Amino acid sequence: MASFQKYMTKDGQRWMYKYYGAVDPVTGKKKPSSKRGFMTKKEAQLHAAQTEKEIAEGTFVKEDTTTTFEQVYELWYATNKPSWKPPTRKAVKSKFDAQLLPRFKNAIVKNITKSFCQDVINKMAEEGFKTVDNYKMYANQIFEFAIEKEIIVKNPMDGVKIPIREDQYIVEESEEEEERNYWEKAEIKKFLDIMKKDYPFMDYCMFHLFIYSGARKGELLDLRHSDVDFKNKTLRLKKTLYYDKDNGYMSLTSKTPASRRLISLDDTTLGLLRKLITEENKSKIVHIRQQDNPNKNKFIFSRKNGDPLRLAYPNDKLDEIIRIYSLHHITVHGLRHTHASLLFEAGATIKEVQERLGHSDIRMTMNIYTHVTRTVKELTASRFEKFMESEDEVTELEVVENEQS
Repeated sequence: MASFQKYMTKDGQRWMYKYYGAVDPVTGKKKPSSKRGFMTKKEAQLHAAQTEKEIAEGTFVKEDTTTTFEQVYELWYATNKPSWKPPTRKAVKSKFDAQLLPRFKNAIVKNITKSFCQDVINKMAEEGFKTVDNYKMYANQIFEFAIEKEIIVKNPMDGVKIPIREDQYIVEESEEEEERNYWEKAEIKKFLDIMKKDYPFMDYCMFHLFIYSGARKGELLDLRHSDVDFKNKTLRLKKTLYYDKDNGYMSLTSKTPASRRLISLDDTTLGLLRKLITEENKSKIVHIRQQDNPNKNKFIFSRKNGDPLRLAYPNDKLDEIIRIYSLHHITVHGLRHTHASLLFEAGATIKEVQERLGHSDIRMTMNIYTHVTRTVKELTASRFEKFMESEDEVTELEVVENEQS
């Protein structure tokens, strides 16, 4: 039971109560504690009753009046950092440093309300952030961690809604074309013809493989000679190239089991890879032998000294070609979308495309499917038209009626 007593302050009489909290796991005894500042004994009694109720139910958290959002974040980051790969560490730190800490930084965690969180999310949406849900998810993890550490009882981010921006559901036709991050079949042919005619063979081979494999940039730049199986016509994608300013280039295992995959390759692509590996890399092999460092000759797409290409190299080269030849602008990741769109155009199922692209969540594949090529959309309409105009089709109902007559 709580005990109550009066005490004097410079502003007059106040009431306090003493109580025993949760059992200390080391001593096995209940921890004594107190709460001050009540104007009346009745007020202190009501507060004490609520405290004892929460202690009995196991929901009591001693009030924390000093811990800030930033302090909880730093503890959360330090706790999770050992289990994250360098790219994840960098991405998480970047998101917090750039957006979340400036908005929450010095706020006392227990004082952060749902209303405050909603205002933050609304403001980010107004500022045009397209990944507000991602920022909300990270902030939510900080509050859940604070609950785990018994700093707060309730997550203020619970129930916070992400506003829908007008541009998410109103798309002008011209805007839809501008946002198209893939090429149609004719655009691919034009691009590859330019590459074959005017650019080094390695660059041509690299972009051909982007389009014909659907590999991610990091996956493709980390490819080694041993990843190509010419006999079985397959390409092994299991690692991704990453650059860290402190440690240089690193080869990291792909995030999910779905990302680590074996895909089939066509004869044309295999022929290009064979030529690149056996002929053009001869000059690199000679150069490496002169340096007495044969182990560096691993990467399919590499510099003369055997080092992998810069991660920005495909981006820079693609932007250059698009600018010079006035092609429809897409990103290197757009080449992956191009591969997926053309797979759908060729009749591949969503499941087949998911496995080839290494998507762990089929919703990612479905998202690409909603932006399929113009040709696929036209074919869909054409198929429906042919079905409706067909006079030879016999429905199941007609078959049943004929059998009964």
